[in-house]
Amino acid sequence: MLPKICGQTKGKAISVFLFEHQYPYDPSYGYNLEDLFRVSAPKTVDGFVAFWQRRYQNAIAFAPEYKLAACGNHAGFQIYDLSYQSTNGIIINGWVLIPEHQEVKQGIIVGHGYGGREQPDYHLNIPNTAFLFPCFRGLSRSRCQNIPERPDLHILYGINSREDYILGGCVEDLWLAVTVMLKHFPQTHDHIGYMGISFGGGIGALALPWDKRIHRGHFNVPTFGNHPLRLALPTAGSAASVKHYSDSHQDVQNVLSYYDAAVSASYANQTAHFALAKFDPVVAPPGQFAIYNAWAGNKSIFVLEAGHFDYPNRTEQEQKLIAELQVFFGEISN
Repeated sequence: MLPKICGQTKGKAISVFLFEHQYPYDPSYGYNLEDLFRVSAPKTVDGFVAFWQRRYQNAIAFAPEYKLAACGNHAGFQIYDLSYQSTNGIIINGWVLIPEHQEVKQGIIVGHGYGGREQPDYHLNIPNTAFLFPCFRGLSRSRCQNIPERPDLHILYGINSREDYILGGCVEDLWLAVTVMLKHFPQTHDHIGYMGISFGGGIGALALPWDKRIHRGHFNVPTFGNHPLRLALPTAGSAASVKHYSDSHQDVQNVLSYYDAAVSASYANQTAHFALAKFDPVVAPPGQFAIYNAWAGNKSIFVLEAGHFDYPNRTEQEQKLIAELQVFFGEISN
């Protein structure tokens, strides 16, 4: 289906979902919900499966050293600073939250958006669960000298090489976070989950299909779905930087074909929960829904009115979503 883009208007524009905004394009892109559920994944490029299986096997063969240092208590959790070695000699930093008065039965890795992360999330009140919050390479606590932190530059790092593209390294950071979780909490074997938003959602959709140690995943407005389509749509997100670069570097399209979260989703067998937006100026909804539509495992969806955008029902929807996630992840801790 060709993208349907509403015309530009002067001053404030109003989307088909009646949100006032200042963007020179419609963040619903003219798609209604029925349209969104019809968006498919691109064709799988030759060697896609072998590429990711090889990367996964190489990553989990690595035994990362890690350090935990107690740094306080908050909201019923013991807080620990975390440091572990990932691939390419990269040191990943973050946090681990351990419940103070509950036995740990489950581990959840929590990915962040392109805004990075300055502290853990304390509102994820899921019983008997330890949370690991890695900062992906080059971002926030895992800043690197050679990797730019600005999203519009980070997304381009290594993009001319299938082997060196930054997204592949970030996926490996996630896989090795699982290794660290299992080393420190061996009782969480068969009880590992992942949740990620935006950038972290896209990284998760790329990572989970190949890592069967992760049994359940949640993806909130995930990016990197259906690259040919998302790069054809105007956006205020990282895709704008990739589009601008790819206009003069056509070979980038081949690299991106190996990093399409919707294609990866078609090889998944884990149970997944999605929170997807009908209106989003940063991660175009058709790309989000392409991942959900392609996901081959059991799946459920929570439809958000908007993503990366403030709207009247936002707080209410976020509370309902958290309640759903408590039930969703509670099922694997029992």
